[in-house]
Amino acid sequence: MTGESGDPQPPQLDIVLSSPGREPLPEEALRRALASLLAREGVESGELSVTFLADDPIRELNVRYLAHDWVPDVLSFSLAPPLLGDVYVGYDQARRQSVELAVPLDEELVRLAVHGTLHLLGHEHPDDPAGREDSEMYQLQEAVVREVFG
Repeated sequence: MTGESGDPQPPQLDIVLSSPGREPLPEEALRRALASLLAREGVESGELSVTFLADDPIRELNVRYLAHDWVPDVLSFSLAPPLLGDVYVGYDQARRQSVELAVPLDEELVRLAVHGTLHLLGHEHPDDPAGREDSEMYQLQEAVVREVFG
C-alpha cells in the first residue's frame, strides 16, 4: 500500500468497540488484549469490530444467522481473512458468567472478546466443555487475559 507521495504506508489495524446499550466497557483492557492477541498471531492489518449486546439482540442474531434459539456469550462472523470480522459479546451473559466464575466483569468481557477473535482467526476448541481447558485455543486465550489482568 502506498500513500499520496508514493511512500509505503504501514499496515493498518482497526479495532472498533461499541456498546449500543451504553454498558460501560473496559476499553483500554480490551484494546490491549486484542492488540496483543493479533500481534501474537502475526496479524498486522485488518478490521475487527467488537459489539457488546444485551440478551435480546444477541439472541436474535443467534436465531437469525445460526438457527440457535438461546442467548450465547459470544458470536463471531468472519468477513474476510486474515482479519475482517465482527464479534458480538453478550454483555448480560458475561455479567452472569463473571458471577458464576467469581471473576471481575471486565475480565470476563475481555476473555469473551479474545475468544471470539480467536474464532475469527480460525482457532477452534472441542465441543465438549471437559476438553476445552486443555485446547491450544483456550491456553492462548488465557495467556492474553493473564497478560492484561496479571
